[in-house]
Amino acid sequence: MRIISGKYKGKRLTAPKKLPVRPTTDMAKEGLFNILNNRYYLDELKVLDLFSGTGNISFEFASRGTEEITAVDSFPGCVQYISKTAKELDFSIAPIKSDVFKFLERTPEKFNLIFADPPYSFEPSQFLTIADLTFQNELLLEDGLLVIEHSDQTDLSQHAHFVESRKYGGSIFSFFE
Repeated sequence: MRIISGKYKGKRLTAPKKLPVRPTTDMAKEGLFNILNNRYYLDELKVLDLFSGTGNISFEFASRGTEEITAVDSFPGCVQYISKTAKELDFSIAPIKSDVFKFLERTPEKFNLIFADPPYSFEPSQFLTIADLTFQNELLLEDGLLVIEHSDQTDLSQHAHFVESRKYGGSIFSFFE
């Protein structure tokens, strides 16, 4: 895993092998951040990273100047790795061990950007539940964006808040407003 831009551009991070994760590829991550850079000042965002895994996306945001990042994952090893690495790199990332769906139901916070990278094996209804909870609970600030990463086997375009999707290799980012 590599940070592709910002303060720690090119820094390689090695997560423990035992984590049950599939990090976003560099090509897909670069494509996503090109889109986000054209839309936002990343240093002004409040970001929620769901199914954060190794923290790959959180670390990329932090390297690019984002200072308010919440990373949620249910696996203790992932949360510990994010916490340890964030401390080492002096990133202000708040890792939270929680079921993502329960977190979305409970959190009183609102975010500029919510990024979700659930397991590709999820049923389409589980992906759509992420979007449903985000909008039902009004978790996005004005002009906020929800981005869900999924495989090209999943189609989320039927959701009422779906805007567009972008494909990078075997990964698709679906955007919701």
